[in-house]
Amino acid sequence: MGPLRHSPGPGERRLLLPTLLLALLLLLAPSPGHATRVVYKVAEEQPPNTLIGSLAADYGFPDVGHLYKLEVGAPYLRVDGKTGDIFTTETSIDREGLRECQNQLPGEPCILEFEVSITDLVQNGSPRLLEGQIEVQDINDNTPNFASPVITLPIPENTNIGSLFSIPVASDRDAGPNGVASYELQVAEDQEGKQPQLIVMGNLDRERLDSYDLTIKVQDGGNPPRASSALLRVTVLDTNDNAPKFERPSYEAELSENSPIGHSVIQVKANDSDQGANAEIDYTFHQAPEVVRRLLRLDRNTGLITVQGPVDREDLSTLRFSVLAKDRGTNPKSARAQVVVTVKDMNDNAPTIEIRGIGLVTHQDGMANISEDVAEETAVALVQVSDRDEGENAAVTCVVAGDVPFQLRQASETGSDSKKKYFLQTTTPLDYEKVKDYTIEIVAVDSGNPPLSSTNSLKVQVVDVNDNAPVFTQSITEVAFPENNKPGEVVAEVTASDADSGSNAELVYSLEPEPAAKGLFTISPETGEIRVKTSLDREQRESYELKVVAADRGSPSLQGTATVLVNVLDCNDNDPKFMLSGYNFSVMENMPALSPVGMVTVIDGDKGENARVQLTVEQDNGDFVIQNGTGTILSSLSFDREQQSTYTFQLKAVDGGVPPRSAYVGVTINVLDENDNAPFITAPSNTSHRLLTPQTRLGETVSQVTAEDIDSGVNAELTYSIAGGNPYGLFQIGSHSGAITLEKEIERRHHGLHRLVVKVSDRGKPPRYGTALVHLYVNETLANRTLLETLLGHSLDTPLDIDIAGDPEYERSKQRGNILFGVVAGVVAVALLIALAVLVRYCRQREAKSGYQAGKKETKDLYAPKPSSKVSKGNKSKGKKSKSPKPVKPVEDEDETGLQKSLKFNLMSDAPGDSPRIHLPLNYPPGSPDLGRHYRSNSPLPSIQLQPQSPSASKKHQVVQELPPANTFVGTGDTTSTGSEQYSDYSYRTNPPKYPSKQVGQPLRLSTPQPPPHPYHGAIWTEVWE
Repeated sequence: MGPLRHSPGPGERRLLLPTLLLALLLLLAPSPGHATRVVYKVAEEQPPNTLIGSLAADYGFPDVGHLYKLEVGAPYLRVDGKTGDIFTTETSIDREGLRECQNQLPGEPCILEFEVSITDLVQNGSPRLLEGQIEVQDINDNTPNFASPVITLPIPENTNIGSLFSIPVASDRDAGPNGVASYELQVAEDQEGKQPQLIVMGNLDRERLDSYDLTIKVQDGGNPPRASSALLRVTVLDTNDNAPKFERPSYEAELSENSPIGHSVIQVKANDSDQGANAEIDYTFHQAPEVVRRLLRLDRNTGLITVQGPVDREDLSTLRFSVLAKDRGTNPKSARAQVVVTVKDMNDNAPTIEIRGIGLVTHQDGMANISEDVAEETAVALVQVSDRDEGENAAVTCVVAGDVPFQLRQASETGSDSKKKYFLQTTTPLDYEKVKDYTIEIVAVDSGNPPLSSTNSLKVQVVDVNDNAPVFTQSITEVAFPENNKPGEVVAEVTASDADSGSNAELVYSLEPEPAAKGLFTISPETGEIRVKTSLDREQRESYELKVVAADRGSPSLQGTATVLVNVLDCNDNDPKFMLSGYNFSVMENMPALSPVGMVTVIDGDKGENARVQLTVEQDNGDFVIQNGTGTILSSLSFDREQQSTYTFQLKAVDGGVPPRSAYVGVTINVLDENDNAPFITAPSNTSHRLLTPQTRLGETVSQVTAEDIDSGVNAELTYSIAGGNPYGLFQIGSHSGAITLEKEIERRHHGLHRLVVKVSDRGKPPRYGTALVHLYVNETLANRTLLETLLGHSLDTPLDIDIAGDPEYERSKQRGNILFGVVAGVVAVALLIALAVLVRYCRQREAKSGYQAGKKETKDLYAPKPSSKVSKGNKSKGKKSKSPKPVKPVEDEDETGLQKSLKFNLMSDAPGDSPRIHLPLNYPPGSPDLGRHYRSNSPLPSIQLQPQSPSASKKHQVVQELPPANTFVGTGDTTSTGSEQYSDYSYRTNPPKYPSKQVGQPLRLSTPQPPPHPYHGAIWTEVWE
């Protein structure tokens, strides 16, 4: 056996033996024809083209003039044909994935076998076969894992401190130190291996805490190490005193392969010292591999293990598993025993004969081609005979049956009885003209009882020597072929000829198309008929160039070539295609008719008339037209989004092919909004109203204005404002909500109807608005509905720029009060003026009386009243008759008459018995004072009624004239008037008002109180200024 070599990385070479030892081994190298076994070591998962070893350099085999060929070892290995260097390939060597390394016992090496044949190309001698082994060394490429991410472990309460409980082990596909190395938690490991056990470190009380969640970590021994974790959920159970105990700690049994289902293997037995349910035991597999559960059955009650599946020793020779015995107590206890079942071999496998090529001889479909000029003892095939049984059942004998010029020669001396390799080689020269082919049958028989045998055959074809290449009749062939053909149609047929005979003249046609035509065409190897495999599409490619190769069956094969040009003809096989699956256009409303709204693009993959496309509007109602030259869509109407916001129709595209092809596409026109609609008030109506009591709280919503705008977007976003009818600032409206709230306390003047003019505007450019009338009636109740309806009707007839808010009578009564106050003040002022005038006149009369001279003629400035023609009757004096004063000289009649004519007043009596009343004239001559005219313009003139003052007026007073109408004077510019000195028992008072209160102004009532006793009592002078 050659030296060991380890190649842990690409390109790394290291000889493990000294140079002198290598030279010695080269001297002792086996002679040609003998098999040599080599062994290498390599780590798994090496990258491609990593050098494992060199047969020429490591074992002294020649590296010149020899051919190295890998016979066994693909696809993991490849061998350099000149140097014998062995490399890894693209198929990575995964130790855990190799079938040869499955179900290995711990410590067993993983061996990948390979075979290399060495053929001397100079002497053309028999090849040598090298058998080798590659020990695939494990690397830490797998992470240890638990079977489940959550592990449940029941532990009874009151468990003694330090008790151990088995934890399900983790598995690692790696081996040796790269396997499971340690667990991290307070665990222990039993003596059998890496079996984690949980250690109880304290007293457990289920009533205090019935479960614990721990994290258990497993780590392998690789460098760097790999680790994983799982959740260990410890469930605290009630106490069960005694655990079951197996009669033996481990059980061993033998089982013959192919045992029938139900066959008894072994029975495990455990005892429990408890009673009742705590002593009833259930048996289950514990961490048994899937293959054990598939092949064996464990009786839950008896512990009997029987066969339930086909057992094949060749697949699995040993079954290792554990059996768990658990009692049925409330808090079950368990015990575990190890079971090992060894599978005994039976002679149930016949020998297997494998025939494959060797060296330069290749096999195809069970046939080997050998040139008639090969030398004797030329190896034709490598025959490997093996038996999957063991012992005598695997000892195989192999022979060639029949009379053929071939024999078997052992190719390897290191093979075992169950696996042998032979060269099938010629014994005499071959002659093609005598025998053209041979059928070789190989028989293999094992040594079992009874023996089993098998046969395999190989057909050896003797080939002629080839020296002529095929020649085509035409070197270039051009054909026209329509597209959309059926797969398999014939495109063209080429023909070639070969001057050789026999197999050397048998031609095989093949194609070497350009890359664009690869996979599209096929050629009949026998006839040269070229067919298309798929349907051609001119739109993808219009022509193809094919290189046709005609090769004979000689060895070595000779070949000739020709070129075939395929021109693809167009068919109308493409529908017009719109660039988009659907079109969406957006246009503004109110745009004029015949405006472009969008453009579509349509293509046709065909050519010529097949690609000429016409566009039309489907379901045409005249709203839209399309221009064929440009694909522009025009509208025949002006859009109104509020009437229709979306238009949907289809466009049809038809090409000019025969028959024509068409396509459809959906078009959607979205009409964008313009601010062409004013907000519409939905609530409240202009004729509605709402009662608002004076107790309404501030901030309370008293009304709600809602509006709609059929526009969209910002054109439909509304803002609310109070445009009028809120002079007191009582109300406020939410600019976005339209809610009207009370902002000030309600006072007496606020009672009545309030008409709020609410303006609702949108946010368009320019904005539009609507107006709403909100009627709020401030009152305690709605008892007087007639008044409210009258106010509402008045509101609807009143222009919006006039505020209607509160009680109008409140201001009017305030104005009337002011007028009344002014009138009273005026009356008081007039009374004061009259009193002042009387006082002045009185003073002047006294001055005149005190300065009187007898016989002096009075001036015309002093006017005496006209004497009455009658003396009032019935006026009797109750007191003593006083001395009459000397009468004043009467005034001339013409003077009195002229004065009376100038005054123009009438003495009227309204009813019998009433005193006469003096009605002052309404018209006065020019030049009169303005005071009287002032009072006349503001109020009706007072009526002055003269009445007797009292019955005490006796007849002695009859000498005093009654006050004539001329006792009231209207001056003509002077301020001096004189009257009679006679006494008068009459006083005057004002009559009730003559005009209704609706007339402007109030009547002026003048009343003179009864004067105190005076020497001139009864003489009254009154001046009324105009």
